[in-house]
Amino acid sequence: MQSWVKEDAAAQQVDLLLFDDFSGHCLANTVEPLRAANTLAGRQIYAWRFLTLEGTPVTSSAGMEVNPHDQLAKCRGDMLISMPSYRYRPLATEAAKKSLRAAAGRYEVMAGFDAGAWLLAAAGLLDGRRATIHWEELAGFAEDFPQIDAQRLRHVQDGNRITCTGALAAFDLMMDLIGQAHGQALRLEVAALFMSPEVTEAEPAPLAIGSARSRSVARALALMQANIEAPLSVMEIARQIGRNRKDLEQRMKAQLGATPQAIYRHLRLIQARKLVLETDLSIAEIALRSGYEDPSAMTRAYRAEFGVPPRQMRNSTG
Repeated sequence: MQSWVKEDAAAQQVDLLLFDDFSGHCLANTVEPLRAANTLAGRQIYAWRFLTLEGTPVTSSAGMEVNPHDQLAKCRGDMLISMPSYRYRPLATEAAKKSLRAAAGRYEVMAGFDAGAWLLAAAGLLDGRRATIHWEELAGFAEDFPQIDAQRLRHVQDGNRITCTGALAAFDLMMDLIGQAHGQALRLEVAALFMSPEVTEAEPAPLAIGSARSRSVARALALMQANIEAPLSVMEIARQIGRNRKDLEQRMKAQLGATPQAIYRHLRLIQARKLVLETDLSIAEIALRSGYEDPSAMTRAYRAEFGVPPRQMRNSTG
């Protein structure tokens, strides 16, 4: 479950097209996971810009003003996220639709968050696709655009089109995209950093329709996270969540791409790396706090995971 990204991997350019009355919550839940992924990867794997159609400032629904980096017509990249929120229908002017259609030729992926799907649909960019929108607007969306397969899901990926319902769903979607692009190890690190329920809650609330995470996997991750210093056996984790070991292994492999043992080891090594970089504790003490009785065993696992032993990483960042 190597989490560090290869040095030659190019940063993905993600641009956010903002309009007046956009949701600051949705914006933060989109950008902050990318920022965290850069920090945890140790290099820039994502870059982002705030854009508007004319390059002029916009104000969120809560009164936060954003001065954009540029106007849409001058930019290109890997993904463009259209992010209107309230009073979105008047935004679909002929000029706006033309700009979005032109942008589709400059961006590999076109996305609509919150009410953004409506603008993409009005521009003809979702015809024949599956899509979703904030559920309060879903019925009207399906009626206005019968050529689109409107679905009551938190987010939908259909080829190079992505639609997402709103702020909390945006966070989940960005986490999934990080996992797809850079592996579930990095995804788990970001989840832990933001105290995501999937790694912090032993009894998470039932997951929404369309979520890729099962309740059993979420509970297993929470147990691992809560038992870093004194690790549980995989059999004990399975017992506590009411599954047998084989079933848990199959579920985690299918949903996270790795065995419970590998995921647990990675979570423990995340703890070790945090202590290496943020404390002056000895390697022996760090090993104990990360669930290793033998410091040499922890050092070998650390090198295998992060490419360098703990002392070298500490010295290189000191």
